[in-house]
Amino acid sequence: MKRAELAHVLRAACGVADDPRILVIGSQAILASFDDSELPEAATRSIEVDLAFVDDPDEAKSDAVDGAIGELSRFHETNGFYGQGVGVATAVLPSGWEDRLVPFDDPEAAPSRAVCLDPHDLVVSKLVAGREKDLEFARGLIDAGCVDVGVLEDRANRLLVIPAVKRRVIGRIPPRAR
Repeated sequence: MKRAELAHVLRAACGVADDPRILVIGSQAILASFDDSELPEAATRSIEVDLAFVDDPDEAKSDAVDGAIGELSRFHETNGFYGQGVGVATAVLPSGWEDRLVPFDDPEAAPSRAVCLDPHDLVVSKLVAGREKDLEFARGLIDAGCVDVGVLEDRANRLLVIPAVKRRVIGRIPPRAR
């Protein structure tokens, strides 16, 4: 996905939910910190934008996004990418993540005021999820030098999960990078 495509999804999601305060929690959050031309292919491969709303306690806004611009919608068929409405609790994140959010500063995304996960918090959440596509995403950013391994280990230690999960996440950081 390119920054322009993310901006298009954010603009559309904002209109559907009538709420500009969007949180991008999936892999495309990386586009707030890097231009798509700076990223490895594994980091821009996804055609979906996982997004949540800051104020959506019953997830009605996220559900509306799924219906209007989600997978297999007319929006998806027309553009080749889509928005996936999710709850904030979808991602397992290190403590303090809310203080490290990165604004998606692109005028093409207006009127949305989207914020995205910090790259290190994002990679840790992908390492927690542990699906092959998540691990490829994480390895791509590590190999490209987009994230610092020491920061990843620190953030992994800030996860509010059982110790076995922390060990598994730290173990997923490629040994050659440590």
